[in-house]
Amino acid sequence: MTQSSATKAPLLDVRALNRATLERQLLLRRSALSAHAAVGHLLGLQAQNVQPPYYALAARLDGFAPQALSALMADREVARIVTLRSTLHTHTAEDCLTLRPFVQPARYRELGAFRAGLTGVDLDLLARHARELVEAEPRTMAQLRQTLSARWPDADPRALAVAARCTLPLVQVTPRGLWGRSGQVALTTAEHWLGRPAGPAPEPDSVVLRHLAAFGPASVKDMQTWAGLTRLRDAFERLRPRLLTFRDPNGNELFDLPDAPRPDPDTPAPPRFLPEFDNLLLSHADRSRVIPPEHRGRHFRGNQAYRTLLVDGFLAGVWKLDPDALVIEPFTGLTTAQREEVTAEGERMLRVLHPEASHDIRFGTVVRP
Repeated sequence: MTQSSATKAPLLDVRALNRATLERQLLLRRSALSAHAAVGHLLGLQAQNVQPPYYALAARLDGFAPQALSALMADREVARIVTLRSTLHTHTAEDCLTLRPFVQPARYRELGAFRAGLTGVDLDLLARHARELVEAEPRTMAQLRQTLSARWPDADPRALAVAARCTLPLVQVTPRGLWGRSGQVALTTAEHWLGRPAGPAPEPDSVVLRHLAAFGPASVKDMQTWAGLTRLRDAFERLRPRLLTFRDPNGNELFDLPDAPRPDPDTPAPPRFLPEFDNLLLSHADRSRVIPPEHRGRHFRGNQAYRTLLVDGFLAGVWKLDPDALVIEPFTGLTTAQREEVTAEGERMLRVLHPEASHDIRFGTVVRP
């Protein structure tokens, strides 16, 4: 597309992009989708810790109960696996077996940082040996380090375990990931755990369409950020005749599905309590559609993310759950009406996820930059 034709594409301002993205993310209004359908529509839920996928669905689904997702995990209809951006996600079984092959080039690229510790190691042989180990019995990373080091004593033990994780689609077995349960991280292959072979990697075009349905309107760089991949422009170009194009306030070209919802920018957006590392805040190269410039970086400290609060569709604060209180720390002062809406949403979240506990709701000191 030429620069002149790009500038002629309709403009979507920040609020228009915000409302469109919230609608795709099931955050503008709660959805009647099942937990399984929602995990599939969203192309997975960020899951470095056990609880975030449950909080993510509680914010998005009408009638959600944590037991619904926990049962799916126990029944092996969803699983926890390293996929997008080299991070752990909860995916449907179908996506575990196809999206992981799609992002596999990024997993191989991740190995580059560990090459020095893998000198003389045949990675194909390592993958076969590691597969035999974890399919015989789920193994922890410590167990993998110990066993693989016995086979390759001159290699770095940590590099060997990382190589197994990067070359194989390893899922975390239950009880890890179940609501209200605990368990160490033990790994086996997705094929073994789910009882079926991995499919071939889907064509990039099909993943682009799914990404736009969940995160659009989006640029090529947005999708590359979401997937942790490069060189996806060709897929967008092949799809161009089937897509609409827009531009954002910075002149970046955005693609979208013709029939996708793009709500009025003035559509009300109720408050939402999101978990740490929610994909809404991580899946675009330009995150100003949900993170105001003045709040950029305020939901992180180092590499640790806070749980986040949306007000009027935008990042507006952080929150934490103490033993006796839900503590909300807004970045700026809230109006009386906003405080009432946030309180009501907090009460709802507590009823859904922690009905057995008694929590006060407190507004903490406004967090300053």
